[in-house]
This record gives sequence, C-alpha cells and structure tokens, in this order.
Amino acid sequence: MSHRISLMAAGELRDALTAHRRGDAAAAAAALMAIDAESWQAIQQRMSALGGDLPALLAHLGSDD
Repeated sequence: MSHRISLMAAGELRDALTAHRRGDAAAAAAALMAIDAESWQAIQQRMSALGGDLPALLAHLGSDD
C-alpha cells in the first residue's frame, strides 16, 4: 500500500531538517513528532527506496559544517 505525504507533513519535515541544521534538537524533535502516521510511513518508504533513512540524512546534513 502506497502512503501519501501530506502537505503539512512535508512542511514539518522541512522544519525539522532546518532546525537540525541550526543545532536546535528540541525544535527538530517537535517538528518530527508533529508528522501524522500515514505521512511518516510514506516518508520512510521514499527514503528506503532511495537507499537511506532519516538518521543517515541527518548525519549527511551535519557532515559539511
């Protein structure tokens, strides 16, 4: 079953990645926790299809500081 990422969830993910990039772990966690379950499953499926996951993406974002 293919899940869809809601527009709200896409914004929350963007906010989480931006907060992580700023070093604001609390804001990043809050944004990630605001993502609905169906969107979260879709995000995981898409990341997996690309051969990655959220921890790998966060590590990559933090690697060029």
